[in-house]
Amino acid sequence: MPMRSILNVSLPSKTAKAVKARASKRGFASTSEYVRFLLNLDENLISADELLAMAKTADREYESGKIKKYKSLASL
Repeated sequence: MPMRSILNVSLPSKTAKAVKARASKRGFASTSEYVRFLLNLDENLISADELLAMAKTADREYESGKIKKYKSLASL
């Protein structure tokens, strides 16, 4: 197991309670586990620029007829 370091974070009491409640509600064993999850989640998100580029590509493909619009999954 990799060596761990302790990182202390100071939060207002109300915020700390809310974070603990969210961690518990979402099934995390501890607040630390929940915070690690949130930090790792950030690494997996795409940037606004990447999202905009993907949307522009999708628009171009739709306009050129490469993408078809269906009314439902049954139409596939």
